[in-house]
Amino acid sequence: MPIAPTLALVDEAQRRGYAVPAVNIADDLSARAVIAAADGARSPVILQTSVKTVRSIGARHLSRLVHSAAEEATVPVALHLDHCPDRAVITEVLAEGWSSVLFDASDRPLDVAWRETAEVVREAHAAGAAVESEIENIVGVEDGVGSDEALHSYSVEQLVEVARDTGTDLLAPALGTAHGLYTADPVLRVDRVESLRALSDLPVVLHGGTGLRDEDFRAFIAAGVSKINISTALKLAYMRTAKQHLDECERTGRWEPVKMFDAVLVAVRDEIATHIEVFGSSRDAAGAAA
Repeated sequence: MPIAPTLALVDEAQRRGYAVPAVNIADDLSARAVIAAADGARSPVILQTSVKTVRSIGARHLSRLVHSAAEEATVPVALHLDHCPDRAVITEVLAEGWSSVLFDASDRPLDVAWRETAEVVREAHAAGAAVESEIENIVGVEDGVGSDEALHSYSVEQLVEVARDTGTDLLAPALGTAHGLYTADPVLRVDRVESLRALSDLPVVLHGGTGLRDEDFRAFIAAGVSKINISTALKLAYMRTAKQHLDECERTGRWEPVKMFDAVLVAVRDEIATHIEVFGSSRDAAGAAA
């Protein structure tokens, strides 16, 4: 299938009451593993790329490998740029066929975030892409972007006002979650999702999903979240499996990279498959392709 429009997948999820898994990939191997999980579960999926990954691999090469993998998929696959405060990178990926971008303006004062979000929305819409907006920061640093301190916080009314004025397509509010691994139980704000959904039909995105319990995910989805981001869980499955394989290579003296790749693919595929089951997205992949 060709790359799917992110907003169509999320709108369908919102209408049907599930959440689309949005998974941060690091390379071709992780992209194929995530798509394999989605194919196996008949689920739509959003492949996300960090700014760091775009800079490491290159936007053109990364776009080609994701488009190639998506062509072989039997389910809709979208391509999203995660947490990007750098507008030059946004311009670069839009030119290479990303279907959506997260403009992270959470480090800017409200007036600047408001103005620049509107500018990014105009640019992305002209390229046929959607915009996810974050103007209040979700705590935690992910791939070098973010802050461990809450820099800006706004009322749900302010978030909706800015989103409506700028033409934002998806909203990434602070919901009590954090990027990375939790060192203490988070204070989750399911109530904020309910308040946002009472004020607007804008899709709400949950960041910082790794480490939440199944019942936490289901509560957020029931409240109206229709896109859930997963990054750290993939990294852990990828790197721990690679380490286990390398430890075994050291023990046996047999060094076979392809076997390590195979083991990593299976581990990442199985990890993402468990999230797909919890998110409820496996039930209607075909309908999400519209």
